[in-house]
Amino acid sequence: MILLRAAVRVLAFVLALALALAGAAVALFSIQGGATGLSIPGLAELIGLPDLGVTLDRFLAGLESSSAIQAVPAVAGLGAILLGVLLIAGALTPARERLLSLDHSEEGALAARRRPLAHLASALAERTEGVTAAKVRVRPGRRRGGRVTVVADRTRLASSPDVCAGVRTALDPLTGPFGLKPRIRTRDPQRGRRVQ
Repeated sequence: MILLRAAVRVLAFVLALALALAGAAVALFSIQGGATGLSIPGLAELIGLPDLGVTLDRFLAGLESSSAIQAVPAVAGLGAILLGVLLIAGALTPARERLLSLDHSEEGALAARRRPLAHLASALAERTEGVTAAKVRVRPGRRRGGRVTVVADRTRLASSPDVCAGVRTALDPLTGPFGLKPRIRTRDPQRGRRVQ
């Protein structure tokens, strides 16, 4: 999994670099007009696509000759600019992990990540009588607290209200201090699950 993530990051960097170099080449060759030198038809001829250069030259000449701004190219250009700004903002903005806060003071804050809390909640829920497995998701709130969602697989003999009450009681040491609101659902037992 780590190797796959590294390969995806390298591939994304290489593709972004290739796109940036292609954009720089097009910008450089757009400096001069005409059909030779630093022009779009010159670039198309250089890379072996003379038909593309002629077509693009005709399109740009049509844009320059019309007195009114054409709507479709203008909207496409503004959309490309907006997309570029959003991509740059997304690349430069660091990803911030939302933590669940336990305590704030002048010395600092005591907080926990979502995944370890979900593992802890899963272990607490699975200790409940009548529960064979539990799937847990923890979502922090904007300021403090949050929500813990538990989907518990129950045995055939256990009733859903009893299992929900038992899981809620088992999660009290976790939900109380962190200010989490529990949402508990049960499922009928599935084949392949462990039995209690």
